[in-house]
Amino acid sequence: MSENVGLLCQIEAVMNQKRNKYSKGVKAKVVLEVLKGQKTTAEIASLYKVHPNQISKWKKKVLEEMPEIFTNKSINVRQQDDELIAELYQQIGQLKVELDWLKKKSGLID
Repeated sequence: MSENVGLLCQIEAVMNQKRNKYSKGVKAKVVLEVLKGQKTTAEIASLYKVHPNQISKWKKKVLEEMPEIFTNKSINVRQQDDELIAELYQQIGQLKVELDWLKKKSGLID
């Protein structure tokens, strides 16, 4: 019975732990430290009070997304947005002309 009470206390302690939220800046500093390779992951984890597994996840994410930094994706997205906006304004103009024509034909506009 005392084993169950001890286990319940441990579970409760884990559930009451508050999750840490790290800013983008802290994450960037940590990953940069890891990529420099001057300290071990354990040393960096101790220094920044971050679990080594979390550091590994951040590093993996940075390495996966790094090639995207060097693409012109943002320029292409901006051009696509501008084209879409122009097309939508054209459709609005067309619909307004059609609405005015229908109102005139139905006698709503003199």
